[in-house]
Amino acid sequence: MDIIVLKQSTSQDSIDNLVKKVESKGLTVNISKGTERTVIGVIGDTSKFSDDEVNAIRSMHGVEDVMRIVKPYKLASRDFKKENTVIDVRGIKIGGNKVPVIAGPCAIEGRDILITIAQLVKQAGASFIRGGAYKPRTSPYTFQGMGEEGLEILAEAREKTGMPIVTELMDPRDLPTMLKYTDIIQIGTRNMQNFRLLLEVGSCDKPILLKRGLSATIKEWLMAAEYIMSRGNHNVILCERGIRTFETTTRNTLDLSCVPLLKQLTHLPIIVDPSHAVGRWDLVPPMSLAAVAAGTDGLIIEVHTNPEEAFSDGEQSLKPEVFSTMMKQLKPIAAAVGREI
Repeated sequence: MDIIVLKQSTSQDSIDNLVKKVESKGLTVNISKGTERTVIGVIGDTSKFSDDEVNAIRSMHGVEDVMRIVKPYKLASRDFKKENTVIDVRGIKIGGNKVPVIAGPCAIEGRDILITIAQLVKQAGASFIRGGAYKPRTSPYTFQGMGEEGLEILAEAREKTGMPIVTELMDPRDLPTMLKYTDIIQIGTRNMQNFRLLLEVGSCDKPILLKRGLSATIKEWLMAAEYIMSRGNHNVILCERGIRTFETTTRNTLDLSCVPLLKQLTHLPIIVDPSHAVGRWDLVPPMSLAAVAAGTDGLIIEVHTNPEEAFSDGEQSLKPEVFSTMMKQLKPIAAAVGREI
């Protein structure tokens, strides 16, 4: 028993009785109230309920059905929630009809350059500004980010452009500082299975952008989302950023097939990061067009005014004029699949 489906007319007293019965077994519940039905998700080892006890629950007042979810990810599953999750960030919706674009440099390098980039991508049609204040780098000797000073610059860019900000969290100890500034917390690919970090952000009220691990399966990715959701934060945005394969011509292999597949498996929104997937600026626009055609709920694009001098990932960053052209090209593609940019 993993899901209890309630009738529309079920009273609050009946719901409370059901919750008490489940919690008496040492399990926890998550109640999802949709437009057509209310669902109680049971979290924990549901084998503690015998068949007779499950049948007794099925006969309780207000219960329409009791179902078992075979998938190990329960809260993220379509079985738990049929309708798409739409996450509202300062009035901008992720998971709705509009396909928002997150744009900005890989790393925050200074105030003037970030403000300039933010203004340019805003003019081109971007909805969010991104930039790394804490940078996970392969080498400990390369630029590691500006820390809280970088977050302050991001917050100033938000004030000047009105765009919400997205930035990456690497260490649970930085979470209190991060919460003061950012609108969406990004969990990077290297931390997708940092379960302590996932549980920490699961306890906060900020939307979480969860990037797919370098070699993670879709099941492993959704289980990482489940860690976050198990702590109460259901505002999770999945981000496909390419996976590691035998191919070396591009930085990674962009798995666009995961977009329509995830639409079947989960109610969570899915966005695509073609910049990190291909690692080449010239391939980012066509992969962005393909991602929108495949049904992505958003894009995250690296943009820099002078990629040749960028502190990190310059080779995959679009110049503002290229980004502006791409944004115009995306509009008819989005319209063709019933979406808008």
